[in-house]
Amino acid sequence: MEKKILIIINPRSGTMRANKYLTEIVEIFVMQGYLPTVLVTTQRGDGTEYVKKFGADHDLILCIGGDGTFNEVAAGLLESGFDIPLGYIPAGTTNDFANSLGMSKDVILNARNIAEGNTVPLDLGSFNGRPFSYIASFGAFTKASYATPQSIKNSLGHLAYILEGVKEGINALTSLKPIHMSIEADGVPYEGDYLMGAVSNSTSIAGILTLRKEYVDMSDGLFELLLIEMPKDLLELTELLHMISMQNFYESNLITFVNAKEFHIRADKDLAWTLDGEYQEGAEDIVIRNLHHAIRLMMKKPQPALSEPDWKGKEFRYV
Repeated sequence: MEKKILIIINPRSGTMRANKYLTEIVEIFVMQGYLPTVLVTTQRGDGTEYVKKFGADHDLILCIGGDGTFNEVAAGLLESGFDIPLGYIPAGTTNDFANSLGMSKDVILNARNIAEGNTVPLDLGSFNGRPFSYIASFGAFTKASYATPQSIKNSLGHLAYILEGVKEGINALTSLKPIHMSIEADGVPYEGDYLMGAVSNSTSIAGILTLRKEYVDMSDGLFELLLIEMPKDLLELTELLHMISMQNFYESNLITFVNAKEFHIRADKDLAWTLDGEYQEGAEDIVIRNLHHAIRLMMKKPQPALSEPDWKGKEFRYV
């Protein structure tokens, strides 16, 4: 019996280089016995609606686009309740999510890996009921993905995120406007004035900050909470700049790093958030939950789940 694949492509993602490979991608899946249907997104939300309207009778859904497109397609699977494997060919500018999964930057190789691959369970998240794939963040550096014009992303690529993120971070540091917030991570309280924060399931945050791979397991039912306190004086500011430049977030008294499956947050309702690189309106009361094994991702060589290291469940906060 012939298998069916629904291919959802965002033709505007990144530098649009994936578009020229579409025919070859289709051919790869035809050779594996799939009957393809190709749908092109034309506006925000199309990925979600396409899955809900047309996904039911397909054996595989393939998403070609950036992190935002993957977010939409994954949301469509969650909202519809379809238990259909999902393949992802990253074609965005930064591709934080794909980088965390160790995916190749080669479009055709990714297509072959999916066509010949196996399913791997993957956690997703929920932000007051809105699904997200790998990160919910606020504060400095985190607005770069949606604040940078697409034309600049296309011309400068990943450098555009770095430039925008650095500019945003410098503005936040020099203006010194702290973000006051209280958070309960699996019932453990944290409260303070922060420069930025993220609840993530990724080794890369905003394409600028990088977490160690041994600290991130994308299918363990837990998210990582990273909070960077607002520096109080020049000494702390210097420490923070050095920490960012060296990508060392584990030996500073300005950092809180802990994992949990559920977060209850009280914050300014006007505080803007970013979900998978897309703008999210804030709220006074926010609940972020890990949706354990929410989807099945099709991959060629799934990375083995990390064993339970002795840091799990502990707070990384140096005082």
